[in-house]
Amino acid sequence: MADLFDEKNISPMLLNEVKEPFDDDDYIYELKLDGIRCVAYIEPKLVTLQNKRFKDLTDIYPELSDMCKCVKKRVILDGELVVLTDGKPDFYALQKRSLMGDKFKISIVAKKNPVQFVAYDILYYDGKDLTDKPLLGRKEMLSKNVKEGFNLSISRYASTNGIAFFEHAKKENLEGIVAKKKDGLYHIGKRTSEWIKIKVMQDEDLLVLGYQPDEEGKVKDLILGYYDKKGELKCRGKVYLGVSKAEQKIIADFAKKNTVKEAWFDKYKNAVWLKPQLVGTAHFMHETESGGMRQPVWKGLRDDKQDG
Repeated sequence: MADLFDEKNISPMLLNEVKEPFDDDDYIYELKLDGIRCVAYIEPKLVTLQNKRFKDLTDIYPELSDMCKCVKKRVILDGELVVLTDGKPDFYALQKRSLMGDKFKISIVAKKNPVQFVAYDILYYDGKDLTDKPLLGRKEMLSKNVKEGFNLSISRYASTNGIAFFEHAKKENLEGIVAKKKDGLYHIGKRTSEWIKIKVMQDEDLLVLGYQPDEEGKVKDLILGYYDKKGELKCRGKVYLGVSKAEQKIIADFAKKNTVKEAWFDKYKNAVWLKPQLVGTAHFMHETESGGMRQPVWKGLRDDKQDG
């Protein structure tokens, strides 16, 4: 029989999503961390890290090599790589790390601001496949057989009060929460209703300042912006998810008589630029370090807020 540890080809269990938090005593509730999903294969003298696409991350995060000191037997952990800034996950700092290739620079940054591995789950222990065990049993195995330290920590959870837990995450400006069925099994690579994410999102009304067309010249990516306190137009970024065909037509019709020749923002090439009159709402997680939107979704144009 194939051994999960030796094969090293586990695709993490995936999350369903709902919009509203809920209370259900059949679920536990964990914080959803803004990081990179990672499967860690750990034995007493060696650590191997893989992302959900099976890319080997071990050399990118050398500060996690000492996690081998946290175990006495071979284990497979499902978790999240995070960089903490002021005690909170900083995805942009992590993203910079993930793109680094120079080993010397990596070693310097690893000491200055190390990546943390937060373990959610244990899938294998000392030759035994644990994926067919209920979640709370796996949680017990995790806390019993894996020590914290050496940039490894174990995710805490609330056994009840999912709505209150979500409100806490929202208050702390965190990404959201994940609800997990207490008796749920670990379904490798599958998306089920046993793991459910509820994200903290925000809405912002923004000007549609242009769009980048597709190969047929039709409206595709909307370029959004806003007026700052000085009355200057600033870029908020692009969005394409959620733009309906009906609104694509409205914007295309508007563009027939309301384009401008000069680009509002130089970084967008081959764009059709519009007079700053159309207003719509974007739904996104939070503002990025550069002033953009993290995971934006278009909610729609607002007839009640057109400029001009």
